[in-house]
Amino acid sequence: MKLLVVGAGAWGTALACGAAIVPQSGPAHTVTLWARDAALLQQLRGARINSRYLPGVALPASLQFVGGSASLLDAADGQDLIVLATPVSAARGLLAQLQHVTVPVVWLSKGFEAAQAPTLPASAAAPFGLMVDEIRAQVAPRLKAGVLSGPSFAQEVARGKPTALVAASRHASVRELLVAAFHNRSLRVYANDDIVGVEVGGAVKNVLAIATGLCDGLELGLNARAALITRGLTEMTRLGVALGARAETFTGLSGLGDLVLTATGDLSRNRKVGLQLAHGQTLAQAVASLGHVAEGVYSARTVAQRAELLRVPMPITEAVVALLDGTLTASGAVAALMAREATREG
Repeated sequence: MKLLVVGAGAWGTALACGAAIVPQSGPAHTVTLWARDAALLQQLRGARINSRYLPGVALPASLQFVGGSASLLDAADGQDLIVLATPVSAARGLLAQLQHVTVPVVWLSKGFEAAQAPTLPASAAAPFGLMVDEIRAQVAPRLKAGVLSGPSFAQEVARGKPTALVAASRHASVRELLVAAFHNRSLRVYANDDIVGVEVGGAVKNVLAIATGLCDGLELGLNARAALITRGLTEMTRLGVALGARAETFTGLSGLGDLVLTATGDLSRNRKVGLQLAHGQTLAQAVASLGHVAEGVYSARTVAQRAELLRVPMPITEAVVALLDGTLTASGAVAALMAREATREG
């Protein structure tokens, strides 16, 4: 199988490394990694490392590289699968470029797009940002597409640590292709047709990880962390079901699994934002210190907006938005959550 991974950040590079591992059955894949930055492309080809995003990880000898000034459509020609490993902010432009390709296009992005300007046609305008499959429905409705998600830190995947992912698509052929492309001795891939649920889980867990980082940074204790993750999962499930997802999806890899990893793992960028806010840093300082995108910072407001429009209560998310906006302090956010009226569970 021939795969093109678009985006040579940490996750794109790591997944390209994972795909280059010989699968459990059949021949090895031909994997090409697209890097837009010419200097990075030169480093990948010469030193065969990605020192900015995955320092210390030697890239497989079979991994090929393309990009720079080359045409993306030319690189896509002859591939069996195209994987977009870019932030959500790049999804609309890339999907528009690839709307006429005949092979499946899948993405790794987890989050919501920023709200679009009102210059869009009235039929496409929305007062909130969209998930990537909603963007695809606007700009590339005929594209066979899907998402690969689940609890996964790039550094561990690149080093061949055991990881389980979920491949979601409305098309059985796309799910089967994703399993065939990535299921190997270090990656276990499960199929799921609930793309809405998988995307909601991947997006909302980033917001909840900021809240959990805040909880740990304030040293509120393990009881508080467990309560926050559990109630956060409830919020995630409520929103997903209201958007058309199945509730059971959120007990799986892209819901509970990804939430636990991102909320508690020390490699989580979103968790780090919460920790740094708890330690008195400003949001600008916290984001600048990461060197990578923390999607939860940009998705929190959209999650809250969509929940409000659907009349879905998400108090933890609302507290995170207030914290990021500066209308609540870290201790004030905790006090606001603890002061809510008692209610029944479920």
